[in-house]
Amino acid sequence: MPTATDTPVLIARQPIVDGRRTVFGYELFDRSHAADDHSAASDVTLVFNALAHTGSEVLVGQFTIFVNSTHNSLAGGHLDLVQPDRLVLEISPIEGDDAIDIEGRSHALAALRKRGFRLAFNQTVLKSAYAPWLALADFIKLDLSAIDPMQLPQMLQAAKARTSARLIAEKTETAAQYEQLSGYGVDLFQGFWFAKPDLIRTRLLAPAQANVVHLINLVRSQASTDAIEEVLKKDAMLGFNLMRLINSSGFGLAREITSFRQAVMLLGLKRLFRWAALLLTASRAGGAPPVVGSTAVVRGRLMELLAAESMGPEECDSAFVVGVFSLLDAMLGIPMDRAVELLSLPRPIVDALLHGTGPFGELLALARSCEAGDDPNFRRAAASLHLSDRQINLAHLDALAWADALVE
Repeated sequence: MPTATDTPVLIARQPIVDGRRTVFGYELFDRSHAADDHSAASDVTLVFNALAHTGSEVLVGQFTIFVNSTHNSLAGGHLDLVQPDRLVLEISPIEGDDAIDIEGRSHALAALRKRGFRLAFNQTVLKSAYAPWLALADFIKLDLSAIDPMQLPQMLQAAKARTSARLIAEKTETAAQYEQLSGYGVDLFQGFWFAKPDLIRTRLLAPAQANVVHLINLVRSQASTDAIEEVLKKDAMLGFNLMRLINSSGFGLAREITSFRQAVMLLGLKRLFRWAALLLTASRAGGAPPVVGSTAVVRGRLMELLAAESMGPEECDSAFVVGVFSLLDAMLGIPMDRAVELLSLPRPIVDALLHGTGPFGELLALARSCEAGDDPNFRRAAASLHLSDRQINLAHLDALAWADALVE
């Protein structure tokens, strides 16, 4: 099995400040991708790498983190690893301002807010079409480069009258803009007049695959904290990544966690499994192409979402496991039957992986047909599972948020 690798990532951070230039929070940008290459996958990558930041300086400290989020990335399991009250999700408007799509997305946004995440929108949310979103707005970012200064008073009046959101003047580049917005009562600012984004080099240290597989095996069998702690101690990179995650600003802990035992107990088995499964896609073996890990995670998320239409929480977790592990043979470079023997898995999961049978076999067949564009098998599996094209397409879009998140 390979040893740890060091994958560099460039993250830019720009402060959001109040009128006294005191930092309120930081917006993070992934500069490892082109500026026009923002995607669901890059959202996941940014949050995960920010949480696992291994640079020499503190990335955001105890400040609030603002991150841009595509709608497809909002269902990503990476958000399960974040302390909600530390993260503000910047939500993009719907292309074409389609009222049906806006209404449909409002339920997912409300669920995120109920979990404790705060939501930020740009000035587009003040349009009448976005009425379902207004009550969900914790922040409204006013992009001064896109607003006619003559329209600002009316826009600000509408924001204050129709929402309780805090206003942020974005792309503030001159003293005149600052004075104008301050006069209107805006008290948070972001832009070159205050500070340009800093570039920070971080990296994700990938542990040996054998140890990640062992950790997943222990978590799935609900092993003791002692046993889990032991495997963390045996792989420096595995333990290091966990400690970086648990002590990151995303968790918002009052004191630093210094032992693996504390980290495992605080994270919990479910989130520990999610984290380990993501790490497995980053730990490449035998020359396996990066797309293999991405495809496995997409399958897992797609199957989990589709299972939720008719199954309970435990079965949804199992559906995720089947999807993630359905390419274990390619990721580990060994036959599937040998790969399955490495893990302590329930019989229904083994049946699906080895024979395509059981309650999860049909879900796996449906996921594979989605990837291959195999219409006959897609129709057969969809009918067998009593799933509509709309249900499957929406789930597939959400699942794609996980693609290429950690294997680029």
